[in-house]
Amino acid sequence: MSLLDTIRQWDEGAAAVGRKDWATALKVFSDIVDKNSKIYFNIGILYLITKDLDAAEKAFDNSIRKDEHLAVAFFQRGITFYKQQKFEESLSDFKKAFTELRGNQLIDYKLLGLRFKLYGCEVLHNVALAHAQLGQWEKAEENLHAALNLKTEAKHSLIDRALESILKHKLFDIVEAHAGEVFRPNKQHVAELEKKDYLGKATVVASIIPKDDFSGFAPLQPQVQEVPSRTKAPETLRALEGEPHRVRYEFIPETTDELPVQQGNIVFVLQKGADNWAKVFFNGKTGLVPYNFLEPVELTLSSRQEQDVKQTDSIPAPPSGEAPVRPARGKVQDPSVPSRKEEKAGNKDEKSKEPMMCVVKVHATYTVAVSLKPGISYTAVLEAISEKLNQPRGTISLSYKKNGTERAKLDESEMENAWKEERNGHLTLWCELTENIEMAPKDESPQVVAIYSYEASEPEDLQFNSGDVITVISKVNEEWFEGKCKGKVGIFPAAFVKDYKNKG
Repeated sequence: MSLLDTIRQWDEGAAAVGRKDWATALKVFSDIVDKNSKIYFNIGILYLITKDLDAAEKAFDNSIRKDEHLAVAFFQRGITFYKQQKFEESLSDFKKAFTELRGNQLIDYKLLGLRFKLYGCEVLHNVALAHAQLGQWEKAEENLHAALNLKTEAKHSLIDRALESILKHKLFDIVEAHAGEVFRPNKQHVAELEKKDYLGKATVVASIIPKDDFSGFAPLQPQVQEVPSRTKAPETLRALEGEPHRVRYEFIPETTDELPVQQGNIVFVLQKGADNWAKVFFNGKTGLVPYNFLEPVELTLSSRQEQDVKQTDSIPAPPSGEAPVRPARGKVQDPSVPSRKEEKAGNKDEKSKEPMMCVVKVHATYTVAVSLKPGISYTAVLEAISEKLNQPRGTISLSYKKNGTERAKLDESEMENAWKEERNGHLTLWCELTENIEMAPKDESPQVVAIYSYEASEPEDLQFNSGDVITVISKVNEEWFEGKCKGKVGIFPAAFVKDYKNKG
């Protein structure tokens, strides 16, 4: 079977998946002679949907055999083993999936044709669940704590709820991809399947023979010889101002004026400063990136097409060496920014900025977070947590993991040692209430009324109908709340409710 036939059948199978015609899609994919790793993966997904777990396991085996570094295939085979109650095999596959993330927080498979993001925190969530099924509760708790440090989105609050279940030696739901997400062929390759007539039909529009009966046009006249035009140089593909550069190493910003970029991104350098920092434009945003993280690149139309083909074939290889040392920050001169003299004259108190805040996570009946200044006293920490939990200070007992091993009770003398356990602006504490109070009294808890019905699309979502009264547990961010309704706890959009009064 030729490559064109393979792409044509692949596209037909993907179209059948879009119509949710699972039987037709499975037949089309199975009839492909030269199956690659992605097609075997699609077959495994369809067998999972039809609940043929043994066939799904074999399909994912073939997918991994074709590509031993396809992390999402290990992840899906781990889910298949879990549903077969093969918990040891499931644990092994989830660990391999996390290894193939190669230290990244996530892999976005969109460039490879799969609309799915594999998050490291979700993989560790499933690793913890497999440990719990094997009765290894301490290892499950360790993996969930590691998953908390990799959370990137509001929907990952399910990890906090999983940790609460583990502390009670209870199981929780597994995280899996949405049904029907399969690899699709490259759009450019599919477009090339259509036959194109580049020449068209020949038509006589003029003749060199006077009074030629075939043509109604006058004979062609001799033309004045013109000076040949200069050959045009290949046009550089530039949609933006600035010089194109490729990112060699992932850069994580530490201030608001710095720009996050990933290895392989193409950015446009607008200005380079003497302090080895460059002002770049990327993805509609402008910010600072270390210039030694970049390398110049010439983007022509042909090189861009070759780059697109390479990106659709496989995940880019990791950088061969370590990232260079972060350069010292200076200032990139910008016409819109005041000069150094004006800046000194107008901002004499610039050095008197407040210190960085520390995010303190408190594991109580439910997990909350407060922002505190590092090094403050135990009394100040207790006061902030008491206000956050809406509980009297006398009913709260705090502890922390001393040297990362066993828990130690907090008091004024121990608080200084606890601050030494701060890592990257984060500190974890545990809270025990002397009275058996699950949450603040209902008359003191903020409540909202649903003005629209909300249907849950994720396991961590809270579903409700218009007119339901919801008790707000915490504020996740400006757009999402965590609340309780009809005995269920989950997150929901703030725009779907009204009359919220923030007491914290």
